[in-house]
Amino acid sequence: MFAGVLFGGRLLDATAVLLAAAAFVVFCALSSAMYLVNDIRDREADRRHPLKRQRPIAAGALPTRTAAIAAVALVAGAEAAAALVAPMLAAVGAAYIALLLLYSVALKHVVILDVLVIAAGFVLRAIAGAVAVDVPIRPWLLICTTLLALFLALSKRRHELVLLGEDAANHRRSLEEYSPYLLDQMIAVVTASTVIAYTVFATSVETAERLGTSRLGLTVPFVLYGIFRYLYLVHQKRGGGSPAALLLNDGPLLACVALWAGTVVLLMYTPLGN
Repeated sequence: MFAGVLFGGRLLDATAVLLAAAAFVVFCALSSAMYLVNDIRDREADRRHPLKRQRPIAAGALPTRTAAIAAVALVAGAEAAAALVAPMLAAVGAAYIALLLLYSVALKHVVILDVLVIAAGFVLRAIAGAVAVDVPIRPWLLICTTLLALFLALSKRRHELVLLGEDAANHRRSLEEYSPYLLDQMIAVVTASTVIAYTVFATSVETAERLGTSRLGLTVPFVLYGIFRYLYLVHQKRGGGSPAALLLNDGPLLACVALWAGTVVLLMYTPLGN
C-alpha cells in the first residue's frame, strides 16, 4: 500500500503520506470484510482444520449473522471513505471486492487460478496505494508485486498441503490437484523470477534517473536474505500458513524488511543515494 508513496518520491510530502495511510485503512476494512465472507462460507470446513477451527466463526464465538452484518458495514464504510480520498480509489476497492467475492465463491477451488487471484488481490492493493497519492503506476511495481504475492501464496498452499496431509482434499478441492513437489517447482520459478525482476529494476538506468539514485542495487542482498529466510521457515519450520504472522513473529525476517525499507529511504531521500 505504501509502495506508491515511497517509490513515487512523495514520502516527504505529509499530505501524500496521510492519503496513503487513509488508503491503507480503507483496504484493511475491505480485506477484513472479505475475510469475514470467506470464513462464513468455509465455516464447516474450517471446523475440521487443525488451526482454522479456532477462528471465531468456525468456533462459534462469532454468530454468522453478526459477521455478515459487520462485513456489509465494513464494505460500505470503506467505500465511502475511499470515495472521499479519491474516486479512483473507490473504483479499485470495488474491483478488489468483486475479485475476492469471486474467489470465495468459486475460484479458490480452481487449481493454479486460485493463487493467481490471491496475487491479483495484492496487486490491486499496490495500485490503490499509487492511486491514492496520484503517482504513476509503473510496470515494475506490478511485476514485483505479482511475483512476491505469488511466492507468498504458493508457500501458503504448500503449508496447507503438508499440514493437512491426506485430508487436504476434504478441506479444499484445489489442494487435491497440488503436491509438495509441484508447489516446490512453482516456488522455485517464482523465487528466481522475483529476484531477477527486482535486481533489474534496482539496477536499471531508467530507475536511477527516475528515483534519483544509482545505488538501489545495494538493497538486493536484503531481498535475497528475506526470500531465503522465508523459504527456510516454510521448509524447515513448517511455517507459511499466515505470511503476516510469520513476518511479525520472526525477528530476523522482520529486521530484514525494516533494513530494506530504511536503506531505500536513505538512498532515495538523502544525499547518500547520489
